[in-house]
Amino acid sequence: MRYRALLHLAAIIVVLLITWGLSINSFDVQEKARTILGFYAIDQMKLKLRTAASLKLPKCSLSRVCPPDHFALHLRSGAANVVGPKICFDGKIIMSHVLNNVGPGLNIVVVNGENGVVEKSGYLNMNAGNPEDILAYLKEIKRGMIVLVASFDDVTTKMSNEMRELFVGMGSTLIKSVKRRDSWVFAGRAGAENKSIFEKQAVNDEKTNVYEGWPDMVEVGGCFPRTVTDEHKP
Repeated sequence: MRYRALLHLAAIIVVLLITWGLSINSFDVQEKARTILGFYAIDQMKLKLRTAASLKLPKCSLSRVCPPDHFALHLRSGAANVVGPKICFDGKIIMSHVLNNVGPGLNIVVVNGENGVVEKSGYLNMNAGNPEDILAYLKEIKRGMIVLVASFDDVTTKMSNEMRELFVGMGSTLIKSVKRRDSWVFAGRAGAENKSIFEKQAVNDEKTNVYEGWPDMVEVGGCFPRTVTDEHKP
């Protein structure tokens, strides 16, 4: 009788030990599973962060991202002689009414066409400026430079045919037709062989003027190709 009781007790102990061992292994398995899932979740989070960081957003309010060999730009002329123009290049607003660095006449930004560095910016006062100084400024722009221009107020008071020809040499096709109080925006390249597609004009016409005595503002935007020097051409 005592022998059977001992066997029964031993069996119970064995069952308890097996149950305890299984529970420990099950706990270890659960912990390992949680650890693996935790590392997986962390890896997925890191992957999402890297993916988000690698995604580039369009610059200068464009609808698409420009290719690596292009610069994003957006130009807007002034509204009459009240609201100044805005020039955005490669994601940065260079000139605007808010920045308080615009003025009557030709608001102009000159950019290194290879690396995108802004060489100079300002406005050529076509109302009260010295025509000789304005002409000298335009002549100093080196070949290959990207030139961004937005009109404000009237740009024709001191405009000469020689000045117009210089813009033609940058790729302009409309500058010769720009008249008193016309709105005009242009992006070209000094010494360009091709005509620029980044140009727009609004003609001063009493029948179509949006503002009293002034036409509507005009704007252009897009991806402007970098300047490729002869030594970098294939």
